[in-house]
Amino acid sequence: MKSPHSFHALFLLALFGAIPAHAEWHLTVHAGDFDRQDVIVTFDAPEGVRGNYTLKAADGPHIALQIDSAGHAVFIEPRLAKGAEKTYSLTTTSDLPPAITASKEGDVLKVAGQPGDVPIFHYQTTPGPVPEGVPAYFSHGAHLHPIFSPSGRIVTGNHPPDHRWHRGVWLAWTDTDFEGRHPDFWNEGKEKGGALTGEVRFASLDRTWSGPVQGGFVSRHRFIDHTGGAEKDVLGETWEVAATRVPGAFIIDLASTQTTAGEIPLKLPKYFYGGLGVRGPGGWNPVDQVTMLTSNGDDRLKGDNSKAKWVHMGGAVEGQPTGLAVLIHPANFRFPQPLRLNPKNPQLCIAPSQGGDWEIAPGKPYISRYRLVIADGAPDAANLDRLWDDYATPPRVEMKNE
Repeated sequence: MKSPHSFHALFLLALFGAIPAHAEWHLTVHAGDFDRQDVIVTFDAPEGVRGNYTLKAADGPHIALQIDSAGHAVFIEPRLAKGAEKTYSLTTTSDLPPAITASKEGDVLKVAGQPGDVPIFHYQTTPGPVPEGVPAYFSHGAHLHPIFSPSGRIVTGNHPPDHRWHRGVWLAWTDTDFEGRHPDFWNEGKEKGGALTGEVRFASLDRTWSGPVQGGFVSRHRFIDHTGGAEKDVLGETWEVAATRVPGAFIIDLASTQTTAGEIPLKLPKYFYGGLGVRGPGGWNPVDQVTMLTSNGDDRLKGDNSKAKWVHMGGAVEGQPTGLAVLIHPANFRFPQPLRLNPKNPQLCIAPSQGGDWEIAPGKPYISRYRLVIADGAPDAANLDRLWDDYATPPRVEMKNE
């Protein structure tokens, strides 16, 4: 028979959730309906579980687990068969070296893989330099460029001769209606003398981080209407961008949240481009030097104005094939989203306005998520399908303290 003191101790444990000193956290990852290989696993960690940990299964290597102060957790699961699960124990560690670093140099945030300071991408905050002979009004910020492949080849372009306003990877709207005016946020500087009708302006770099699994940043942008004389804010935008390094590829996750600056909606008429833009490097400018491939198996011409769950653009850089793919999250508006695959330039756009008139309304944030996969070599459709499955339906995680 238990003593009254034992019953009292059990009561306190039940009441306050006290954990015995010998208990430890365990994490179980469930593969779900797909075979998994080098898959990014994210989840929200329980209260009080923060910082860097080492994961250890019954067999296999130690794995880094990164948990930020808000409880957002991430690790890379090396391999897990369809329907299988794996349980890890957690060990707190303070000496895990960073795998991804984010460091600001002037007006550029540089994100790199470690060791070796291998460049992954740069984020241009305020407007940056333009090539010699290009008017200064084409100087832009609030975009990613350059983006590098694992071999160090650059897969994006900026200020190309045919469209000086193209800028690496960016988000902007083209045909719009705001208070009866029509600011164009895409073609910045295109008007005579560089006059702006609309502008996407960097506002702030709110947070950066480096870590043993991911590094990245959170920033804010302003969509500004110039058509009414004085500047007027139309939208506020937050970018959350995280970079991960997996065997054979760099992965960049970009989440954009756009909200109206006031009580007036931004109306977006049906139009064939505007949204997420990607411009390829100069070596891909000749029509026969770039290829595009969609998740439907369509090429550049057939894929234009189609809908897809991913799209790849690639070509030779320094004599070797390389490229990047955009994976489209299934929660995005009008998924599978419409595509603009430019028939003359190495430029693509995820363009939801192709589907008809719509608007970004007060109190209804517009959230769009994309995963960029940058890899050397020719595109592998089966592998991109696998990576999209990982992105759209990631493994599930449970944590227990026992």
